[in-house]
Amino acid sequence: MFIFKTALPRRTVLRGMGATLALPLLEAMVPALTATAKTAANPPKRFGAVFVPLGERPGFWTPATVGSNFEFTPILKPIEKFRDHVTVVSELCDPLDGHATTVSAWLSGAIPKKTFAEDVYSGETVDQVIARKIGQDTPLPSLELATEDFTGYIGGCDTQYSCAYMNTISWSSATTPVPMEINPRVVFERLFGRPGTATQRQQRRQTDKSILDSLTDDVKDLERGLGARDQGRLSEYLNHVREVERRIQMSEKAGANTLLDVDAPFGIPESFEEHARLMFEMAALAYQADITRVTSYMMAKDASMISY
Repeated sequence: MFIFKTALPRRTVLRGMGATLALPLLEAMVPALTATAKTAANPPKRFGAVFVPLGERPGFWTPATVGSNFEFTPILKPIEKFRDHVTVVSELCDPLDGHATTVSAWLSGAIPKKTFAEDVYSGETVDQVIARKIGQDTPLPSLELATEDFTGYIGGCDTQYSCAYMNTISWSSATTPVPMEINPRVVFERLFGRPGTATQRQQRRQTDKSILDSLTDDVKDLERGLGARDQGRLSEYLNHVREVERRIQMSEKAGANTLLDVDAPFGIPESFEEHARLMFEMAALAYQADITRVTSYMMAKDASMISY
């Protein structure tokens, strides 16, 4: 028997007209007879933060007792099977003052400076610290997502604090808030390509074609050299990409009459539930294709007027 230490490169991508699609980890990417810990099969460490605004109902999240044998509350029951890997941390915001400080301090622990002006000062957040450590081997060091447009909020938004403290949960330094992206189409194209003007994107949307349509030949060539398990995993991943894109296209059609003629992608669903689900899907795809290993998601603005 002859076994050669050859493998499909981990950074293999599929390329088509204006599209580049990263691949998930396949068995064909692991060289034969190589220790798993020294290959891409060793699961990478990932970090994700999901911010839920307006506080939480006491007793629904926090267990009644401390220690490793605590009883999972009803809302935590779905993750009880991961008990050995779960730590519940609470009461991080006691010394803080209002909604603005809660948002900016959530991932930093820093008490922000009181100001209405541009001289904001808070603290670097843990997602950005982690991104510098584990995010340098991926195309995107980190991915920041949200559901509400914060661009119109300037000046003071809460007591004596600048709106900048409420507009993002991610800070790359004490003075630099990181903007959050709210448009699923923008995120999708950032992950998988498809550049062009507003007119070109509008034409592609009207043809109902997926980016995968431009990758058909590349996919067929790749599948010929894969085993059955890899083919199954690749098919599942491509179906996931296609389904997410289909849902974005549906949301664009629903809002087609209100689209502005601007050189920017569109695709923000009117339904908050669908919007939130799509952003979670984007984070999952980015993890699966190893486009990033660090995500932060602000589900809504603290003091949001959204009705749930």
